[in-house]
Amino acid sequence: MNENEKLPPGGTEVDQGGVWHPWHPQEVAERLRGVGVPWCVTAGWAIDLFLGVVTRVHEDTEIAVPVLRFPEIRRALSQFDFDVVGSGHIWHLDDQAAFDVMHQTWVRDRTTGIYHLDVFRDPHDGDMWICRRDNTLRRPYTEVIKITEDGIPYMVPEIVLLFKAKHDQAKDNADFAAVLPSLDQHQRRWLTDALHRVHPGHHWLLELPG
Repeated sequence: MNENEKLPPGGTEVDQGGVWHPWHPQEVAERLRGVGVPWCVTAGWAIDLFLGVVTRVHEDTEIAVPVLRFPEIRRALSQFDFDVVGSGHIWHLDDQAAFDVMHQTWVRDRTTGIYHLDVFRDPHDGDMWICRRDNTLRRPYTEVIKITEDGIPYMVPEIVLLFKAKHDQAKDNADFAAVLPSLDQHQRRWLTDALHRVHPGHHWLLELPG
């Protein structure tokens, strides 16, 4: 949500982030198998899927989907409930005001109340991914999503790092350090250019091409 926008009405504060038992990315892939949406694992898990090794503990599992294709994800997980989340608050999925402003959607077991998955609804233009922090940053989904040998789609690391740069937490810096040696010249250049545009002066730029 833009800092100048008002918090949508009707939400309640998230109580300690809710109770989470995140699905492993492999389970997510199994549950969404056959769904023709260009979805992908993102955030910390995407870094580990790219590296092919688990580098740290993951408190949750996040995927990104094109916002206009979100109903297909909802249908595929129809046995679960969905909540809109953002700015420390939570709303029922049917709250249109919150849905239109916030991009995160948590998947909740309707019996236990436990959350299993965080779904990011990303802007796009057809098959073209659009960065929600700078809509001039656009790439076709064929470039944004890669797939592991065992069939798990994940977001390419340079885009993941761009979103992590804003938070700059210990885990984000650990992910950057872990993946940096494995980035090729094209990935480093894209991340460098994107950081200059979205987070100018970020300390990661000291370790990337000038």
